[in-house]
Amino acid sequence: MQNVYAEIKKDKQIWKFCFYGFLKNLKFFEPYLYIYLLANGLSLFKVGVLFAIREIVTYIFEVPSGIFADSYGKKTELLICFTFYIISFIFFFLSTNYMVIVIAMIFFGLGEAFRSGTHKAMIYSYLEQKGWFSYKGFVYGRTRSFSLLGSSISAFLSIIFVLKLPAMRWIFLICILPYILDFLLILSYPNSLNEKNESDLSIKKFFVNSFIKLKSIFSNEVLMKVLISSSLYDGIFKTIKDYIQPILQTTILLMGASYIVNLDSDSQIKVILGITYGIFYIFSSMASRNIYKLNKYLPSSRLMQISFDIMGILSVVLYFAIKFKLIYLVVGLYFVLYVLKDGRRPLVVDVCGDYMNKNERATVMSIDSQLKSLFVVILAPLFGFIADKFSIQVLFLIIGISMLIINRLLNLANDSEYISTKF
Repeated sequence: MQNVYAEIKKDKQIWKFCFYGFLKNLKFFEPYLYIYLLANGLSLFKVGVLFAIREIVTYIFEVPSGIFADSYGKKTELLICFTFYIISFIFFFLSTNYMVIVIAMIFFGLGEAFRSGTHKAMIYSYLEQKGWFSYKGFVYGRTRSFSLLGSSISAFLSIIFVLKLPAMRWIFLICILPYILDFLLILSYPNSLNEKNESDLSIKKFFVNSFIKLKSIFSNEVLMKVLISSSLYDGIFKTIKDYIQPILQTTILLMGASYIVNLDSDSQIKVILGITYGIFYIFSSMASRNIYKLNKYLPSSRLMQISFDIMGILSVVLYFAIKFKLIYLVVGLYFVLYVLKDGRRPLVVDVCGDYMNKNERATVMSIDSQLKSLFVVILAPLFGFIADKFSIQVLFLIIGISMLIINRLLNLANDSEYISTKF
């Protein structure tokens, strides 16, 4: 077994998979996107609507894109996806009003739809070709750790960019470079990974294929339970993960504290956010890389359930931390949320992998992302409204209590059957 781990670590294509994620996550704008949008005069509700628009686009094209990848080539689809991302960054750079930002969000949503699930399916295919499929949790954790390392480096570099550039919008233009490099990296993937089941495009065959694959997946109750748990968790996290930006901004401005000498409050916020995100992603990378070790003690399905409860509890604690302006506790709790989320993802991939049919992998992963998009479409404006109407801390209290209740309902009927079926 140790020899296999060593082979995987040295494999050239596995390294390409790792660098794909590294480059993809060089999104230098991420630590500042919320405060950038709020600085343009938008309320949290309007920001939520923007993210809902992005997710609606992702939702509409998610499953068709997965079926397209399974039928007409995964490598081809990824190249299309990065083209959409680059167009999105150009519109963000040109953003002068709300409608231009909406267009940018639409193209970003298209990129997300064409990307999600496709690269995971390529990894599955490659592992099967090499006889390493049983090590999928280890491999995915390793590739994801590089993605998170990219996010960490991106956050630290973003501090320099955001302080030195003439305006924050220029940071979107810089993001184009790593995405061009990722485009070229995908071009170098072997054609054996551009698997397709149809040689010619046919609308009729496309929709027939869609119906057959979706029927097969939705009839698998265990798989659907995993997908709902995964997508709801990720949807909630994706909606609240960047709320730390307005939380820290408001707290620092209200307290009037000087955490970094010789910098005004606005620059302090930018530096603190960059450092915060950078540290978050370093440890998230470590969690993703090493989460498979916990399988010695508990199965992935059980770890998924526990992490759902932990996020609910942390959200309740965040209510008190924000209410009493305990800034260090807020950062610490968010740190745990980020590490928990990125440690959880390889567990989902591991559990899903055991129930997916070979020719439906990209479709299943796309359904997972589509469900997540649906939850974000609903939750982003709802959470924004609650935060505007009441407060961000009340929002976290509602989220925490709701998650604890929902997790009871998710496991109420078939929990024992689910565990015994897998193990």
